[in-house]
This record gives sequence, structure tokens and C-alpha cells, in this order.
Amino acid sequence: MKKTILVDGMMCRHCVKHVKDALEKVDGVKSAEVSLENKTAVVELEREVDSDVLLAAVTDAGYEPKAIL
Repeated sequence: MKKTILVDGMMCRHCVKHVKDALEKVDGVKSAEVSLENKTAVVELEREVDSDVLLAAVTDAGYEPKAIL
């Protein structure tokens, strides 16, 4: 299962790594691929993870999640 999160506030590769690391620390997340160009994070899940948990991880990392697609 995959979820795509629109992320605002990323400006460089460091931002991308910060968001990726934050999402990959969430229990149930297998991997996260973050795109600075598209302002998205595609999260591959091992099992169902509540969207609010994913949004909170991005917010706690210092970025603004806009929506989950």
C-alpha cells in the first residue's frame, strides 16, 4: 500500500532527507521517497498507518503537509 503526501516548505536536499527520515521512523512505514521537485513524499506501508500519524511526522519534522492523495 502506498500513500502520497503533498509537502510544503522543502527547499533543498537536506529538507528532503529530513522528511524522508521522519517518515521512515513511523512504525509501519517500509520506505519513503521524497521529491523536492514535485513537493511530494510517497510512502510505502507494511500495513495500514493512520494518515494523521504520517501528517504529524511531517509536521514534527518542521514541514507543512498539505494533503494525502
